[in-house]
Amino acid sequence: MNLGSGELIIILLVVLLVFGGAKLPQLARSLGQAKVEFEKGSVESDTPSTRAEPAPDRTTGSDSDSA
Repeated sequence: MNLGSGELIIILLVVLLVFGGAKLPQLARSLGQAKVEFEKGSVESDTPSTRAEPAPDRTTGSDSDSA
């Protein structure tokens, strides 16, 4: 996906026309927050879980329960 400077200018002009000048800072802020959340979730999913595994349920199959 090779975009030159001319294509980028045209895309930015179309975005400016569609969203308007007042909404652009709000749109950029929300895109930045979404990127940060995505990267944080990506890093969290790559690291192994540090939580302990729950202990197995030992109440099933024992002889003391079936009297």
